[in-house]
Amino acid sequence: SLTNGFTYVVPAPTVSSVSPTSGSTLGGTAITITGTNLTGASSVTVGGVAATSVVVVSSTSITAVTPAGTAGAKTVAVTTAGGTANLTNGFTYVVPSIWYTVIEQYVDAAVVTNVAMRNAITASGLPWRVRDNGTNIEMLLVPQGTFTMGCTASNQYACGANENPTHSVTLTQAFYLGRYEVTQGQWLARMGSNPSSFQGASYPDAPNRPVEQVTWNTIQSYLSATGMRLPSEAEWEYACRAGTTTAFNNGSSDDATVGTIAWYSSNSGNQTHAVGGKAANALGLYDMSGNVWELVNDWYGSTYYSVSPSTNPLGPVSGPYRVLRDGSWGDGTGGVRSSCRTFTAPATSSDHVGFRVARAP
Repeated sequence: SLTNGFTYVVPAPTVSSVSPTSGSTLGGTAITITGTNLTGASSVTVGGVAATSVVVVSSTSITAVTPAGTAGAKTVAVTTAGGTANLTNGFTYVVPSIWYTVIEQYVDAAVVTNVAMRNAITASGLPWRVRDNGTNIEMLLVPQGTFTMGCTASNQYACGANENPTHSVTLTQAFYLGRYEVTQGQWLARMGSNPSSFQGASYPDAPNRPVEQVTWNTIQSYLSATGMRLPSEAEWEYACRAGTTTAFNNGSSDDATVGTIAWYSSNSGNQTHAVGGKAANALGLYDMSGNVWELVNDWYGSTYYSVSPSTNPLGPVSGPYRVLRDGSWGDGTGGVRSSCRTFTAPATSSDHVGFRVARAP
């Protein structure tokens, strides 16, 4: 025998590309890093600053979320037991343009009734209520924070298996979210046609009803044209709950109270209704329960909660379905619980399904 006759060496990593190649100086851009020998990566930095939500997908792929940075091209570095790989000028920080007009700079305590969230909005220094210049969509600031995501049963309905386990989630970046679901009028103004079922002479308020019969795929054209994005599933639930820990975002788990916040099977008359017709939640957001299911950005995973990162989770990296949240005009109270989640194929449309937009500050 020959002691120490052969030495195993962890192969050095390489980084070949980063996608997307640019993002806001405010941080919060979800990036995918490709290369070789990336298994066991211990850190990812952009311009020398640690990225968050680092997930090693495979030996050739890592996902992460960029930190805040200064304008210009930056080196992306991945460190493993085999060394550090650098991609010079791999990501470029861009100063975001002012895309909004301020409606109200300071938070209205009569609207944002959750004190902790109200204080967090104020501490951010960002305008609370704005209007997107390109679409006239009204948006409210949702502050960064931590909450418990997942199962909250109501008095009448238990949770689905895909709502467990409950888990703590921290969102490190504030974001703007549409105060209302995107309406037929807003869709028509940008896209030139209206796919919705509930329109025409029988529905004179159709322009103010949520657009439906849209798919995740067709929504991407709207987002590209407007600079908007869909919220992540975690962002959506955090905004829906608005500090509540109950089944419904009105602070109750009593199914008998749902009619105050949602259009659902018992009060909808089998149709959508103009947005904003029910009470808002404690962040001032309307129709976060009922009216139409809302598509979010994430791929769906029935067991994703068991492996979800605790910081800025973005959902599985792939899959056949996208996540739906919110419940619709055709669902019972179990479907409009804050934790209820289901899925649809990216190319499937329904008059039960619409969406709400988000945007970085």
